[in-house]
Amino acid sequence: MRSGLHALKIGRVLLRYRLHTLAEGTPAGRWLWLLRPFVPRATPEVTDLPRGARVRLALQELGPIFVKFGQVLSTRRDLVPPDIADELVRLQDQVAPFDGEVARAIVERELGRPVTEAFAGFDTVPLASASVAQVHAALLPDATGGAARAVVVKVLRPGIAGRIASDIRLLTSIAAFVERTHPNADRIRPREVVDEVATTLAAELDLQREGANASVLRRNWEGSTDLYVPAPVWSHSTERILTLERVSGFPSDDLAAIEAAGLDRKLLAAKAVRVFYTQVFRDNFFHADAHAGNIWVDDDPARRMNPRFIALDFGIVGQLSGDDQYYLAENFMAIFNKDYRRIAELHVQAGWMPSHVRLDELEAAVRGVCEPYFTRPLAEFSLGEVLLKLFRTAQRYQLTLQPQLILLQKTLLNVEGVSRHLDPQIDIWAVARPVLERILAERYSPKRLAGEFRRRLPELATRAPEMPGLLHAWLTQQVQGRHQLGMRSPELGELVEVMRAMQRRTVSAILGVGLLVVAAVLHGLDAGGPRLWSVPVAAWVAAAGGLWAVLAALPRR
Repeated sequence: MRSGLHALKIGRVLLRYRLHTLAEGTPAGRWLWLLRPFVPRATPEVTDLPRGARVRLALQELGPIFVKFGQVLSTRRDLVPPDIADELVRLQDQVAPFDGEVARAIVERELGRPVTEAFAGFDTVPLASASVAQVHAALLPDATGGAARAVVVKVLRPGIAGRIASDIRLLTSIAAFVERTHPNADRIRPREVVDEVATTLAAELDLQREGANASVLRRNWEGSTDLYVPAPVWSHSTERILTLERVSGFPSDDLAAIEAAGLDRKLLAAKAVRVFYTQVFRDNFFHADAHAGNIWVDDDPARRMNPRFIALDFGIVGQLSGDDQYYLAENFMAIFNKDYRRIAELHVQAGWMPSHVRLDELEAAVRGVCEPYFTRPLAEFSLGEVLLKLFRTAQRYQLTLQPQLILLQKTLLNVEGVSRHLDPQIDIWAVARPVLERILAERYSPKRLAGEFRRRLPELATRAPEMPGLLHAWLTQQVQGRHQLGMRSPELGELVEVMRAMQRRTVSAILGVGLLVVAAVLHGLDAGGPRLWSVPVAAWVAAAGGLWAVLAALPRR
């Protein structure tokens, strides 16, 4: 009942923002049409807005979990039209804070002691509030009796896990309905989108995991003059609360504050690009929510001549497989060198394109994507846009890319946006290329490969004594003709399931037709026994069984 009322509310909001057209041609569209007389007409201000803006406003009205859904969806530009994706990026995750005394009680319950004992001070007025958690300022006592240490405490909202679970169940039901009825369900992949939202939200509900992300990122950039990561305080952190060192700075899009501090904006813009490529290709661990609100500039006057960034909010981080990392780096270098044939070959080798595709056709498609960008001024060159269009080219061949690659492409667009806001004339190509060349030279150098071999040497030495026996057994099987070939394939498994389903439908159809024939014969021969409406009950039973079997045999989407 509650889910039904929630679905009704969603339908009313969709109609109010004239989004019913998204469901046209589907059963959902017909239900929305029935609701139209009971929903007030959209105001002229709403009707004049573009589609993407109306989607953003509708999600904001539906509540914080749907805002989070839109934020996650904004990272999947392979599934969302560009106009909607651009608007979803603007979703603000700001909601009214919950009672600070409730936050205090949660902290005490999680730490198992009073706040006055765990902290030298705890401010019940939150610094910031979002859909999943809110942040409070606090002070940690110094064990040596020195000055207290400033920290922030992130506290999950009470009851948020149950609310998210309820909303995810509703979204899963909607996704299943869309998958059964929408003509473009194979392209939209609604279940996959909801699963990704559920995974992201589950990660955000575990603040200990976020603290671990911060710890790894901090270790990778320890002592750096480019990026600072606040330290987690593990003694005051659990799955529901996270205590971090408090930092001082201002958002990277606050140009007035940067100018007032006398910082070099061009230097900061170049650093943003270098930090991103280093995270991806040196560390293989990158901050994947790198918008201006999460990337601050250190306001320490001592760093005026060499400013650095401060990273915040580590709920979403990205990593690539070794193969994807290699092929992506090689793709970037091929783009820099305008080697379109190499880009086409790499897309096939990486599995981003089917192996049967003609390379000359793919090279022409890649040239059509890349060449227009090289005719623009260097300040307008966007590697993120090029990568997005290359991925969309892959999708035209019905190939699905890994979500981490799409996440990286979205992060790259964010970083380029931060850099261009700081320095509109930055040549991202010129800044990124030497960083990428240096990292690749170090990563695939003979010294690095020798080090990797030494790291694996104990494993190789452990396995070495088994090799003669394994080789002898394999040769014996070949000589005696006892070699067995085992194959496992998801596609073959799906084919087997389809064949089984067809067999079941065939049996059901034969059984149904047979029972209907039996019902007709019993009625025609006026069989004895009890009757219902002058028809033998046996005939009614046979007809009901036959009808059920025929319905079971009907094909489903």
